[in-house]
Amino acid sequence: MKDLRFPTGLLFAVLGLVLLGYSVAHPDARAPMTEVNVNLWSGLSLVCFGGVLLWLSRRAS
Repeated sequence: MKDLRFPTGLLFAVLGLVLLGYSVAHPDARAPMTEVNVNLWSGLSLVCFGGVLLWLSRRAS
């Protein structure tokens, strides 16, 4: 059976990169009632989580 951490980690990492790219291209896009760039922080957390899953899948094989 294949390890599901690799495709899941890849999915999260790619989605995080898309959010990071959007936050860099549109820095004025903010969530209502806050000054925080939510796309930037959620993209960073998704890239980190995807990286951890990819690292765990590489370590398991």
